[in-house]
Amino acid sequence: MTAAALLTGRRVVVTGGANGIGAVVVRRFAAMGARGTVLDLPSAPPSDLPPGWHAAAVDVRDEDSVRAALAESAALLEGIDGVVAAAGVVPSWQRLADLDLADFDRVLAINARGVAATIKHAAPLLGTGSTVTAVASLNAWRGDPNIASYAAGKHAVLGIVRSAALALGPDGVRVNAVAPGPIATDALRSRMASRRETTGLDVAEALDQAARATALRRIATAEEVADTIAFLTSDLSSGVTGQMINVDGGIQ
Repeated sequence: MTAAALLTGRRVVVTGGANGIGAVVVRRFAAMGARGTVLDLPSAPPSDLPPGWHAAAVDVRDEDSVRAALAESAALLEGIDGVVAAAGVVPSWQRLADLDLADFDRVLAINARGVAATIKHAAPLLGTGSTVTAVASLNAWRGDPNIASYAAGKHAVLGIVRSAALALGPDGVRVNAVAPGPIATDALRSRMASRRETTGLDVAEALDQAARATALRRIATAEEVADTIAFLTSDLSSGVTGQMINVDGGIQ
């Protein structure tokens, strides 16, 4: 089987698929033969969807919205074989002493509760051989003094994934996560630019610093994250569940 045919016939739902890593996942999956639905906020409609892909509005903070969007997707696609939970948000830097707890709740509602809601309402729609892959982060296994809410939410994602793998395994459904390191998306570049006053680094310098912190001396790409998710969605990973694969160039 070639990479171009890796996901032929797969019907996939991608939350947060309008931008960033989620959008790259949609393009890579389409190139590998999958069709599916992109679920994202009404304010962030995807553009230039590949053939065979559709869009539906969802707010992962709203359980009814998640339930309805997944049911709509299952009806449109005549079933769901894979779910990619990529919806997420990165908050602005805040030291713990300055933590805005209302913002903390917002971040966890999207990054953790949203993943739990997605898996909860996808589970009844999935059959043997289906997969769920959540986009976690290197912050799922390490802390960060500036974004405690993000680290907490991504730690929670790993716990949800491991628990869901145990719950859904008897039904033949596999649940895994990927943990990207810094990925040079537009959003990351914007955050690096906004932090220049604090870090003293412009975007190019910040990206170079991130690259030098890896074994490969470069940061991973969104395409490499998408390819790892494709592996976890395909039959090539049929014996893999309850795992998190780091895609970070070898950050220690």
